[in-house]
This record gives sequence, C-alpha cells and structure tokens, in this order.
Amino acid sequence: MSPSRDTKRHSSVKEYTFASRGPIFIGGLAHSGKTELRLLLSSHPNISLTRRTYMWTRFYNRYGDLGSPDNFERCLTAMLSEKHVQVLEPDPIRIRREFWQGLPTYARLFALFHDHYASRVGKVRWGDQLGFIEHYADPIFAAYPEAKMFHMIRDPRTRYQSTKSLSRQRKGKVGWDTGRWLYSVSLAKRNQRLYPNQYKVIQYESFALQPEQTLRDVCAFIGEDYVTAMRTVIEATSLGDKQGDGLYSEFELEANSREITFVQTYARHDMLACGYSPEPIQLSCSDRLLFYCVDLPINWAGMMAWHTLKNRRLA
Repeated sequence: MSPSRDTKRHSSVKEYTFASRGPIFIGGLAHSGKTELRLLLSSHPNISLTRRTYMWTRFYNRYGDLGSPDNFERCLTAMLSEKHVQVLEPDPIRIRREFWQGLPTYARLFALFHDHYASRVGKVRWGDQLGFIEHYADPIFAAYPEAKMFHMIRDPRTRYQSTKSLSRQRKGKVGWDTGRWLYSVSLAKRNQRLYPNQYKVIQYESFALQPEQTLRDVCAFIGEDYVTAMRTVIEATSLGDKQGDGLYSEFELEANSREITFVQTYARHDMLACGYSPEPIQLSCSDRLLFYCVDLPINWAGMMAWHTLKNRRLA
C-alpha cells in the first residue's frame, strides 16, 4: 500500500508558518531505539519532543474538509477528548482563534497543538515520537517543508527477542513481527530515496554502541548544536555501556532456532541490505519437521494477519 497523500486543494502550499524551525518526527518499530533518541533530543534546550499523540494515525483526513466549521469542530472535539493529546494541555479558545488565521488543514491544526505546548515549556522547536509515523511522510513533508524525520531500524531477530520477553506469547507472533519489520524497512528505503535531505535512517546497533557520535550526526542533520546536556543523558541511560547487550549476541543464546529460521527465511534479502548477516542454523530432524508442519504455516498466517490489519489501520 502506498503511503497516504494529502489531496486537498492546498496540498502544494506550505502550511507551516510558525516561528520555530521545522518539526522533528521519530518513527520505526517498538524496541528499536525511538524512546532513547527522543529522550536525548528532548534534553536539547531548543527541542520539545512528545510521545504518541497519535494525531496523524487517528485524526488525519478522518473528518472531511476542515474548511467546514462543522468538520473542524468535530475533529477538534475528538482531539480534545483524546488522553494522549490532553497531555499537551491545549487551549481550545486559542486553537480556534489561530486555526482560522491560516490554511484550514489537518497538518496546521496538529502544529498548533504542538507549537503551543513547545512555547509553554520554553522550547522553540517541537516534534513527536510515534511508531509508523513514517507512513505519513508524504503529507508531513508537503505540509512542513523544513521537517526532519528519523526512522529507527533494528535487527529483526533481536527486536523480536526483546518484544517476546515483555509480552504474552501468541501463535504466529514471529510471523506478525516479521511482517511489521519488512513493511517498516520498505518505508525506510522508499522515504530516504524520496526525501534524502529530510529523512534519516538510524540503526539501533550503531546508536547503542556509539551513542555520542550518532547523536552528533543527528544534531548536524537537524541543524542544531550538540550540547553538553546530551552527554549527561547518554551517561544516565547507559547507552554507551551496552557492550553488545541486546544486539547481535542476544538471539545466539536465547532465541528459538525455529523462530530465527522463519525470520531469516522471509526477511533475508532486507536483512542483508541492512547489514544483518543471517545466522547458519542447523535444525534437527524433529525441529525441521515441526518447522515445516507447524511453525511455517502458523507464522505465515500471522504475517498475513499483520498485512490485513495494516491495510485497515493505515488506510
């Protein structure tokens, strides 16, 4: 499915007209380093980064043309009732007043919420962290020409292990997670090709092992100075002390060999493209039988279930 595009009559017109620099978005799958990057960037004196406001995924294009006062009010009412938006402590009166002073678009409405919050906390630049925000790269960059977006990628085997240890297991989960990873990587490649100056892919492994250098590159990409406060946060989060913990070695010791075989079978091409080498795994006769008769069909169904749900949620 192709990412959504803003087809409104003003889609070719710059919508973001606030005083701050372009917004910053952090996307990618869970357990790929999004939170660590957000915390580090939030320590910058210029940057306010929120988490999971769900504006684009839950409200974008859901209420028709916002040029209609009725549609605008329905959308605003829904947003104000959302607990993740309430964290921004929005001022409905101010939002209503300022919204009609510019283009009546979803992107501009979202920006008002974030811009007001950033000003309230003494920051001049805002941003948001949300899984799969990269799906909305087209309308985001059309609305905010100076926006920057980071996309976190992690080895699908170790990412799966980290989610496996924290959630109740269900049949087909490795297939579900593999489908999510493949879609995320496809968006990363597409968006970086289309928006090379606005879109940056960061691999979790490089970030964990070289946090300060990675963060210096991030700051250069968004046009901000690297500040001492960021080094302090790096030390507080122990990013530089991982020494491979949660990286490549994790699946070697703990992962079910049949699960890793499934991941490597369906994600091999994209893993190699990202620099993740498949592990040579020799299944026993009994494991091979279980893999082909049980694991393969169940996890393939899980992967297809993800694609079906993705098409519904991101339509």
